[in-house]
Amino acid sequence: CGRSRLVAHPELDRLAVAHVDCDAFYCSVEKRDRPELADRPVIVGGGSRGVVSSACYIARMRGVRSAMPMFTALAACPDAVVIRPDFASYARVARSLRAMMEALTPLVQPLSIDEAVLDLSGTEALHRAPPAVMLARLAARVEAEERITVSIGLSSNRLLAKLAAGIDKPRGFAVLGSEAPHWLAARGVRTL
Repeated sequence: CGRSRLVAHPELDRLAVAHVDCDAFYCSVEKRDRPELADRPVIVGGGSRGVVSSACYIARMRGVRSAMPMFTALAACPDAVVIRPDFASYARVARSLRAMMEALTPLVQPLSIDEAVLDLSGTEALHRAPPAVMLARLAARVEAEERITVSIGLSSNRLLAKLAAGIDKPRGFAVLGSEAPHWLAARGVRTL
């Protein structure tokens, strides 16, 4: 969507645990490789008896969700383009992303093919920039080299970083610092 990744937060220079999550990963790779699908609702998954592996944000706005039975997804979004998964292609992109992350810190914990937790503690001197700046550069590099987007959450621990990553999807960069208890109190237990 082209919006800026400028973030203002009083603890921005002190937080160092990040959650990096690709936005609708399988669909993003498919749309990247098939530009004619850019403005179409895309679902990656099995046949009519299968389930949704990934849904682009257009399909999500129409009620399609991951793990939904395909017949239910197509009832919600009958004009969706259904694509069978190309796991080899997704794995190639994931390896590239992992290498980009590992260039920032050796402390990368993959959580799935399209998301990981990074601990950037102590890397500021090496990169001559705080973790937030390095993460913004990572996001820009992913967009430039792989032509997909990521959402990033930055906080003091893994859980809060994951929650922050979901605040401003897609292509978001959110920070949860000392305000986290108040932020969590305003949400239900489902948030966790």
